[in-house]
Amino acid sequence: MNALKALHTEQDQAVWLDFVARGFIAEGKLKALVEEDGLRGVTSNPSIFEKAIGASNEYDGSLKTVQEAGDSRVIDLYEGLAIEDIRNAADVLRPVYEASDGADGYVSLEVSPYLALDTEATLAEARRLHKAVSRDNLMVKVPATPAGLPAIRQLTAEGISINVTLLFAQDTYEAVANAFIDGLAERAAKGEDVSRIASVASFFISRIDSAVDKRLDAVIAAANDPDEKAALEALKGKVAIANAKLAYQRYKRLFADPRWTALAEKGAKAQRLLWASTGTKNKAYSDVLYVEELIGPNTVNTMPPATMDAFRDHGTVRASIEEDIAGAEAVMARLARAGIDIDAVARQLVEEGVQLFIDAADKLLGAVAEKRAALLGHRLDGQSLCLGDGLKSASAKAVEAWRASGAIRRLWAHDKSVWSNADEDRWLGWLRIVEDERAKAADYAAFAGWVKERGFTDAVVLGMGGSSLGPEVLAETFGHREGFPRLRILDSTNPDEVRAVEAAVNLPATLFIVASKSGSTLEPNVFRDYFLGRMKAVVGDRAGTHFVAVTDPGSAMEKAAEADGFAKIFHGVPQIGGRYSVLSAFGLVPAAAIGIDVAEFLDVARIMVRSCGPAVPPAQNPGVLLGTALGTAANTEGRDKVTIIASPGIASFGAWAEQLIAESTGKQGKGLIPIDGEPIDVPAVYGRDRFFVYLRLDGFADLQQDEAVRNLEREGHPVARITLETVEQLPQEFFRFEMATAVAGAVLGINPFDQPDVEASKIETKKLFEAAEASGALPAETPLFEDDTIALYADPRNAEALPQAAEGLEAAIRAQLARMSDGDYLALLAYVARSEGHRAVLQRARIAVRDKRRVATCLEFGPRFLHSTGQAYKGGPDSGVFLQITADPTEDLAIPGRKLGFGTVVAAQARGDFAVLAERGRRALRIHIKGGDVAAGLKRVAAALESAVG
Repeated sequence: MNALKALHTEQDQAVWLDFVARGFIAEGKLKALVEEDGLRGVTSNPSIFEKAIGASNEYDGSLKTVQEAGDSRVIDLYEGLAIEDIRNAADVLRPVYEASDGADGYVSLEVSPYLALDTEATLAEARRLHKAVSRDNLMVKVPATPAGLPAIRQLTAEGISINVTLLFAQDTYEAVANAFIDGLAERAAKGEDVSRIASVASFFISRIDSAVDKRLDAVIAAANDPDEKAALEALKGKVAIANAKLAYQRYKRLFADPRWTALAEKGAKAQRLLWASTGTKNKAYSDVLYVEELIGPNTVNTMPPATMDAFRDHGTVRASIEEDIAGAEAVMARLARAGIDIDAVARQLVEEGVQLFIDAADKLLGAVAEKRAALLGHRLDGQSLCLGDGLKSASAKAVEAWRASGAIRRLWAHDKSVWSNADEDRWLGWLRIVEDERAKAADYAAFAGWVKERGFTDAVVLGMGGSSLGPEVLAETFGHREGFPRLRILDSTNPDEVRAVEAAVNLPATLFIVASKSGSTLEPNVFRDYFLGRMKAVVGDRAGTHFVAVTDPGSAMEKAAEADGFAKIFHGVPQIGGRYSVLSAFGLVPAAAIGIDVAEFLDVARIMVRSCGPAVPPAQNPGVLLGTALGTAANTEGRDKVTIIASPGIASFGAWAEQLIAESTGKQGKGLIPIDGEPIDVPAVYGRDRFFVYLRLDGFADLQQDEAVRNLEREGHPVARITLETVEQLPQEFFRFEMATAVAGAVLGINPFDQPDVEASKIETKKLFEAAEASGALPAETPLFEDDTIALYADPRNAEALPQAAEGLEAAIRAQLARMSDGDYLALLAYVARSEGHRAVLQRARIAVRDKRRVATCLEFGPRFLHSTGQAYKGGPDSGVFLQITADPTEDLAIPGRKLGFGTVVAAQARGDFAVLAERGRRALRIHIKGGDVAAGLKRVAAALESAVG
């Protein structure tokens, strides 16, 4: 008989193995230990699984099999592997369990260390794991934290066997034992069986000596008396054993108490002390020290494989646990006199133990995430970050801070303290929207069938901002599909654009999708009024059947849609802001209308959702990595101009991302300024305030873009490369950017879900329009300069800063551009029809300014941008120089039920926008094109811009 087996047969101490791995079980090595060494149990923890799963390839085949059946969450992949191992180990130990009448033969599986401070979450997880493993000889491991104690009591009362882990202090052990006894007593009081419930209290050994020895070294170094030094030196390597021996004395007392005796008479089994962490960490100590000195009846010693091998080879079996109890008491007393508080040591070790298991869990889940990503291959959009040394180091620190604080798990748990601790928790419905909407895929399919059956040739989204920009990406990226309508977007109150949409469609065969979360936004309401009136003129009382609404439940839009007989009403989610809504009904209704398979669309998006999930540590989490890089670049290097470059087939994504980034982060004088639509050029035209994001569509990429991006990287500009294998993978990017923006907001220290300055513009616009309806016209203005085709306007502060405006357009623009400094940006805000001709003229001027002045430039069309970048322009960093361009309409367009037409609406919006820019102290000049010849006016403005930098 070897020494290991003798521990049980001679001393009634069970030997458990502190190790589990798939191959170890499959190859029969665990069974051999049971048969040859009398092994009676197995324990596991995150560190053990990290070594087994993360540091080997023996699980890769199982992971591949699971992934081939359909993509899984990282946590589900890990748990699937762990539970299979635990089940297999439990089956090997089942004969021990049966032969011992349920006293031994257990395998332990730990609740997530992330839950160590949460009683209710620990209870839920323990119940779930117990059910999932479905083995009588499972012990669920629960830490002996203050939150763990009530969970231990409750789970015991429910009949779940518990391995209590991370025990260091005698008083805590006593509390644990009482929790176990109380739980059994509650169960017995209900008349339920207590005979098949087992428990162990895992008392950690070697970690105590490691911690105490360090403290003793400090005390010894400070001591002057040689005898005192020697006495203190003699304590090293003795405290852990002394502490455990005295805990065993408490065990004997607790389980001899009449309260326990009554339970024992009903068949209850005493909770045994289990000696854990029994591998010696100090090489000066015997490698079997913590086995030989802690042998006693009705105890357990759980050993790592190396300690087990050592004890089998040269261990000595003797009844040691009750040897020299007086000496153990003397050791603890001497330690106290040395000023070392063992309870304080224990508290620290519990905290460190929880953190060590969290660190191991992070490492483990990170390894599983990497394996999942490798198995997904090109099905998961790629991401790489090329950062300079300084930014790379700062970003790595931010990523580690996110890991150490559990921020990604807290974010998914709706913890508003991740951001500014305001109301962020109310706006996180986008985190779970893909799963929620996937459950409704059949409804979207039915809607698509209805659209096809009706034979609509055109569909028009009537909306603004988040209600229109996402659908626009779908229309321009996925294109027209046979049998389904062509999708158009109307998000401008410019009468020319309204007329252009009407002229492009055949009204009797057109479906209008009116999209407004609140139902009170001005633009969707006037769009609805206009086209409902036009449809009634064409089809009569059936007009409403050509309309569907997408709005939040109970909104004014819903009530109006019901009253007007709309064909269908789809609900958004009140907990999702507009710019985060593309994966909700606001994006999915237009998607279904044009024949996109919503189920497939969401399945693709879900791949990224799971890659950014709460169980994916920051270092492997693409959303967190991108977000921390963006936020850190702005904070540490002033690189706050996020310049979006995209392959031609997905170029429209930039406008959607522009709104998301600007409206989310631009506030409180902070923020990221997105730059969309600037053609990429040589590094010399860029300042050091840029961060580039390159979305590359494999197989359809622009080779000149590729080379230009490489040049930017060579020059030290930070570049995030994102690669898509096909256009159909674009849904992943919606979620990646949503997560990255939310993370960047946290790094910047702002609330990324409100838009206070957008609301200010809406209020000002509403005030102006209502006044105009009452009086018949907008208030008169006095220009700084006026000729036959141009008028210039500014608020008093800007007028004072631009005395040159009195000299004319060219002098005013030159003076306005002179107000720019390094790190500033120029924004052209054009309240004219968003046509290719108008864009081309202003684009040339924009690029001329960039190339000559090396400043970032924005070209926006109003009022569309008001619900997008307008937030950052007013609330973000004061680095913008603004040229607002307005124009007399060529011809106004009446709105049914209103006194004034679209021309007045867009003019009120422009003035409201300008008023808030001025109120925020921005450098703004308004250029008004008179007489209706917008093209000629824009050419004059563009020429003045080019001349000013020429």
